[in-house]
Amino acid sequence: MPNTLLGLPLHPFVVHIVVFLVPLTVLAAMLAALWPKVRRLLGPWILGVATIAVLTIPVATESGEHLEDQVGRSSLVEKHAELGDTLLPLAAGLWVALALLIGVGLYARRNADRPPRWTGAVTVVAIVLTVGTSVATGVQVARIGHSGAKAVWHDAGTGSKDSDGD
Repeated sequence: MPNTLLGLPLHPFVVHIVVFLVPLTVLAAMLAALWPKVRRLLGPWILGVATIAVLTIPVATESGEHLEDQVGRSSLVEKHAELGDTLLPLAAGLWVALALLIGVGLYARRNADRPPRWTGAVTVVAIVLTVGTSVATGVQVARIGHSGAKAVWHDAGTGSKDSDGD
């Protein structure tokens, strides 16, 4: 995998994709979990976006590890890297919960003439799992983003003024 894009580190480019797709997935998953019509109409599309989001996370992590080697170690960068490593399991859990929710709905609709009794209970479990993993993933992506911004901008504005007094 290349480490740069247009002469700049790859990590900021990939991170912006993750920062867009993961919260979009979180919001769409919450809508699908809490609004059956959204689940029926958009469920497979939401799962597709979730799939792309999950697949971009390892690219962001790997490019971040390469960038970490370039910028050197600091406690802020270390904290960001540690938090970054937690996103993939959470997003993957959200994907599984969402896939279960959408899959059970599709199965129940295809067997609408004789819906199995278990589909209602599994749907409730899938809703709870989807909402829970959505919240956890959303909170964690915000924490990771904040720690990354802090690592990059922690000393911004602390520089001295130039000789012109500007």
